[in-house]
Amino acid sequence: MRYIFKFPDIGEGLEEGTIVEWHVEKGQNVKMGDSLVTMETDKVVTAIPSPKDGIIAAKFGKVGETIHVGSALVEIDIAGIEGEAAITEASKSEAVEEEGAGVVGTLEVAGNSAVLSASKEGVESSSILTEKPAKVLATPVARALAKESGVDINVVKGSGPAGRVTKEDIIRFISTSSQMGSSPAQTDSKGKSHQQNIEIEPLSQIRKTIAKNMIQSKHNAAHMTVFEEVEISELERVRKKYKDKFSQEGIKLTYLAFIIKATASSLKKFRALNTEMDMERGNMIYKKYYNIGIAIDTPKGLVVPVIRDADKLSVKDIATEIQTLSDKARDGKLTLDDMKDGTFTITSYGSIGGLFAVPVINYPQAGILGIGRIDKKPVVKGDQVVPGMVLPLSLSVDHRIADGGETARFINSIMYYLEDPVSLIME
Repeated sequence: MRYIFKFPDIGEGLEEGTIVEWHVEKGQNVKMGDSLVTMETDKVVTAIPSPKDGIIAAKFGKVGETIHVGSALVEIDIAGIEGEAAITEASKSEAVEEEGAGVVGTLEVAGNSAVLSASKEGVESSSILTEKPAKVLATPVARALAKESGVDINVVKGSGPAGRVTKEDIIRFISTSSQMGSSPAQTDSKGKSHQQNIEIEPLSQIRKTIAKNMIQSKHNAAHMTVFEEVEISELERVRKKYKDKFSQEGIKLTYLAFIIKATASSLKKFRALNTEMDMERGNMIYKKYYNIGIAIDTPKGLVVPVIRDADKLSVKDIATEIQTLSDKARDGKLTLDDMKDGTFTITSYGSIGGLFAVPVINYPQAGILGIGRIDKKPVVKGDQVVPGMVLPLSLSVDHRIADGGETARFINSIMYYLEDPVSLIME
């Protein structure tokens, strides 16, 4: 029997993934649990195991292709069902409807190549049934790419089912036209081609998710941002005192470890900042656990792994967690468990550059704290002007959840702990 294994939903509401590496070839024997393919989702890079024993009869998709959840990954020949039963099962599997394409045909290599987040064309089922067919059958991503590149999609020969134009057809058409000296790209007012001055690169799964989450946050939360500066000369003295000792144990003691501890301790006092609003049910969800997400810059984009129960950890423990999660993030080894259940987020851009910012809330959380660049500045202590280390803070909150007074008291609490770091272990 031919068994079609489809890209499974591996959790956290994932919709699609990109093929990073195939671990099997056509004709290869596989056992249940053997890795078939490594997929990059919007959160992690993970290997997908085989659900059955058998022989790989077909693979769908090339490295770099985007596959939607529910689309075919491989066909597996499984012993045990023969004759008419096998034919019936195979015929059920051959005809599929490509999402967003509006036509039915045999499964195309790479599965559903349409990236629905790139174009809404053909998504609504009612429009598929009632609207007049276009002059040329094409996937939504092909139409979007053609429009962006100035290509007349009606002159592109499609290689997909029923002559459907795919993304690969558009890319091939652009490449061929460029080699022949006629660019399909847009031109300036003098008729000069811009083709040599553009580069088209598919969106990564992480970048798609960042874009989706930013828009979701801006549309669903009422952002308000408060800016403050805190003098942390005493914190700097404490950090320097223990920095070398921690280093001998392989632990990098950063300011961030103290900031996370101060934030977790403050969240316990101001529960509105550790809250989620459920508008559908008319509820406020007050969380009594304190999982702090830390935004980490990686070559592929921003990821936010979570330090769990930060209120129960020492500064040393937090420093160790930061180092572990940062290494996993940059090596592309974060798991779904590393990324979920955050209750508040901290983003530190100061090491790269910038004093203040307006951080976008990691929706549906109630707030996010931005950490700016630490500078030595003149500060007033008593009646004296002395040099001090000053840390800029930018706190964005969902104003539906946190009022101005509570927001100000929350950031004041964080500042208190950072000005007097010994207080972190005294309460």
